[in-house]
Amino acid sequence: MSERRSERDALPPIPAKRYFTIGEVSELCAVKPHVLRYWEQEFTQLKPVKRRGNRRYYQHHEVLLIRRIRELLYEQGFTINGARNRLESQRQGAPESVAPASAPVPPVAAVSGVTSIDPNLLRIELAEVMRLLNVVRFGVIDPEGRDSFDAEGEH
Repeated sequence: MSERRSERDALPPIPAKRYFTIGEVSELCAVKPHVLRYWEQEFTQLKPVKRRGNRRYYQHHEVLLIRRIRELLYEQGFTINGARNRLESQRQGAPESVAPASAPVPPVAAVSGVTSIDPNLLRIELAEVMRLLNVVRFGVIDPEGRDSFDAEGEH
């Protein structure tokens, strides 16, 4: 278990940008690009924006979802059907705007010490807050791709 834990800890932090190429997501999630394309077929929640000759651009919440799928498949040993069912059951029980975490983070008041908070979960939650703040600050991107952006995610 500690080996699996250290593998997940080794994933790099997700930069605060709006869009990621398939190569960037591959590095951020330690999953090869052909696997990401396959997962798009298997997991309906995973729908990157496609632009410029069918190039994929993933948003922050999709990177979090890919990391969750990776955790379910590679670390917890789920089958694809099992992972799909788990994600669906978590989605139905969680707010849709927030990607489900692997475990609930206890409220700060209920925590007896800093060591009881999982730093990975805290990092995921902080990244999601940053993403939501960017949505408020810059506006929501049309999922049909009508808003223009370059490969670096800048307007």
